[in-house]
Amino acid sequence: MDLDEIQITRAIVDSYTQKFKESLDIDVAIAGAGPAGMTAAYYLAKDGHRVSIFEKKLSPGGGMWGGGMLFNQIVVQEEGKEVLDEFGITYSQYSPGYYVADSVEAASTICSKAIKAGAKIFNSVAVEDVIFKENRVSGLVINWTPVEMAGLHVDPLTIRCSYLIEATGHPLEILSVLEKKTGTKLYTETGSIMGERSMDATQGEQDCVEFTREVAPHVFVAGMAANAAFGRPRMGPIFGGMLLSGRRVASLISERLRGK
Repeated sequence: MDLDEIQITRAIVDSYTQKFKESLDIDVAIAGAGPAGMTAAYYLAKDGHRVSIFEKKLSPGGGMWGGGMLFNQIVVQEEGKEVLDEFGITYSQYSPGYYVADSVEAASTICSKAIKAGAKIFNSVAVEDVIFKENRVSGLVINWTPVEMAGLHVDPLTIRCSYLIEATGHPLEILSVLEKKTGTKLYTETGSIMGERSMDATQGEQDCVEFTREVAPHVFVAGMAANAAFGRPRMGPIFGGMLLSGRRVASLISERLRGK
């Protein structure tokens, strides 16, 4: 068949616009498409909730792609293996309690499963601010990442959401804005961002799940963002805690949404 270049453009613009319009007023917005954010999106969408992820980089997957120091393998401990099973990710036992998986397969599979479950992922979209009304976050302020990188003066657009998941990892980009601009006291020991501590894989993995919780009204932290918010250790290229954190935050928010 003869291809019409304009029809190709129309198809892209129309379908993207429709997807974007469907994400303007949603149940859950997730900042960051790392393993915790994408896992959360999968479980939330599977439960029937309207969920979209906004990822500032071109490729979703966060730190999972690179494995450990660009050795593109990841380790998952016994507790997190059941999430690999649910996603159908191939793994092998390296030694008792240690399971290895290809990081590219893991990241791409979780991303695909989240989308197939009904979640929407918008890449190259940066969250630059929040909508803050009645003493709580009620939405996100977004712009194209290249606009942010170039320092162009281009006004952003907005997304309304009932709940927000901060899953930007080490930088805590959303909580940093919330703390700086609104003066919100966080539900941490100090009332503010405590910052991540140095590596302790055992403690870091446990805390990644334990501290996955509400950190401000209608704002939850997941993955490395949970450790960074509550002053817990980092854990390195072991990802069971990330997957379990994503599943836990989805469960917590689903319970709240069902109780509305």
